[in-house]
Amino acid sequence: MEFRPCIDIHNGKVKQIVGGSLKDAGDQATENFVAEQDAAYFAKLYQKEGIKGGHIILLNPVSSEYYKATREQAEHALRAYPGGLQIGGGVTAENAKEFLDAGASHVIVTSYVFRDGKINYDNLKRLKAAVGREHLVLDLSCRKKEDTYYIVTDRWQKFTDEEVSTVLLDELSSYCDEFLIHAVDVEGKAKGIEKELVKMLGEWGKIPVTYAGGVGSFEDLLELKKLGNNRLNVTIGSALDLFGGPMAYDKVLQYMKKE
Repeated sequence: MEFRPCIDIHNGKVKQIVGGSLKDAGDQATENFVAEQDAAYFAKLYQKEGIKGGHIILLNPVSSEYYKATREQAEHALRAYPGGLQIGGGVTAENAKEFLDAGASHVIVTSYVFRDGKINYDNLKRLKAAVGREHLVLDLSCRKKEDTYYIVTDRWQKFTDEEVSTVLLDELSSYCDEFLIHAVDVEGKAKGIEKELVKMLGEWGKIPVTYAGGVGSFEDLLELKKLGNNRLNVTIGSALDLFGGPMAYDKVLQYMKKE
């Protein structure tokens, strides 16, 4: 299990939000924390510890008046830590290489691939051709509906018909280097992980998977390790002291090294 840090950017600022609260209309979100520092500050912090594979997420749509400021923040972070961070939010086959050229190790994609409720294989193949499987992360962030986890798109606001399952993971793993999976219903709440989802992901374990959502304590990390068969990487956002939470960043790094 590796620690994978995050830099979430909304309205031009580094923030931690409650994932399910995000609304494109009016660029709204329930905020847990708004950083005084810019995105490059956090990128350098992660670089100092040699932590790779963290993700930058642009939480504004391209149509937003804030998108330019959000993207500029993201690009500052990529330049501060070239090759150390992944980036997602509004990525398409047409612009994916721009982010790699700016310093991203991988691009992260959901909405471009999952269109009209289904997998758009044409777009998926275009992405793979544009950047290569080795630079592509598929974000299978999901929400629960009637006891089933469904992939959600458009900044977690729209349900698709695609269930997160071992069958889907098998099907998509030949197109990408990693999966990133936010458990959106618990994202930003720091009140416990989605146990069923973690167990299923841990049983699969064929390519790297980063789980994000609900970690609020070291007990949660231990549970994630056990249920995930020590196969899942983890992102901690709102619970980290960097973002106003109770879990000390230094202690998280020590815990991960020990584990």
